[in-house]
Amino acid sequence: MLDDTLKVFKELTPRDFRILTGIEIEMKNFEWVPVPELQKYVGLPAEKLAFHLERLRRKKMVVSTIDPYIGYKIYFEAYDALALHTYVQRKTIAAVGSEIGVGKESVVIEVLKEPEIEIAEPEVLILKLHREGRTSFKQVKRTREHLVGKEHFSWIYAARLAAKREFTIMKSLYPDISIPKPIDQNRHTIVMEVAKGSELSKTKVLDPEWYLDEILKQIQLIYAKGIIHNDLSEYNIFVSDEGVQIIDWPQYITKDHPHAEELLRRDIENVLNHFAKKYMVERDADEVLKNILENTTFEGDITSEPGIEDLVTGDDLANAEMMTEDDFKEGEFAEDFDDFTIQE
Repeated sequence: MLDDTLKVFKELTPRDFRILTGIEIEMKNFEWVPVPELQKYVGLPAEKLAFHLERLRRKKMVVSTIDPYIGYKIYFEAYDALALHTYVQRKTIAAVGSEIGVGKESVVIEVLKEPEIEIAEPEVLILKLHREGRTSFKQVKRTREHLVGKEHFSWIYAARLAAKREFTIMKSLYPDISIPKPIDQNRHTIVMEVAKGSELSKTKVLDPEWYLDEILKQIQLIYAKGIIHNDLSEYNIFVSDEGVQIIDWPQYITKDHPHAEELLRRDIENVLNHFAKKYMVERDADEVLKNILENTTFEGDITSEPGIEDLVTGDDLANAEMMTEDDFKEGEFAEDFDDFTIQE
């Protein structure tokens, strides 16, 4: 998937990016973007635009229809390219490395950022690409707090909103909560520091009691912020000699959620079940939950911060990070990609 995008990424021209962004903008108004609407953004005669669109179609950057009219849309390949393009412009990413994780709703890749000081080594970071809706869009809508009640949305909406939601909560939690440092966000992607250590599910720890205590401590600290992870398990907890780090935040809820206590208990049970099965370390979920509920103060509650409880409205999301007609000026996308590399 991303490999296909990377193969053609350096072949894309500034005009290609104008066309792809024009389609992206109009996909908030059309299922298939009509050519006349696209012409408003790219400023090309119909024949020239048709030539470039066919070139992009052959590169699998766009797909087209002729019924009921000639129209175009983009899928994840082009959306990945647009996000990479933005990160290169911002100097957030200088090279793309290996894919290190694939799930139903995300892909995780190592990337490099050039150091600010010439003598320093490049910084290894993580690029997370959200894929919400690619496998089962109806299921995503049913299980995502931030999509409930939203009738008109596309995979772009779901993936972009999930990334924006995750990045916003990570910025609010870091550094008080043990999570990777969030670095940058664009469209359906997030750049963050590499999680320390290894995934709990793939690791045999020498002192399981200590690690369980550390995880439960983080759960309580998160709850003191007014937040519940809502998807916690051995698959999104990293362990190292320094402690634990928790990843994957797009499904978080606040303490005011009508099922907050039930979902907090589920997170606790998931963790306790893992330690009981793998290490024979037994804790009572009801006792742990009671302890957290009775001994947590909300002095550090972040749920009133902008962007937490009412994160993004449909209109906000449609306009967030998207180009406008005024942005389509000659040279706007003239970034040179000669220094961008793909690591073998």
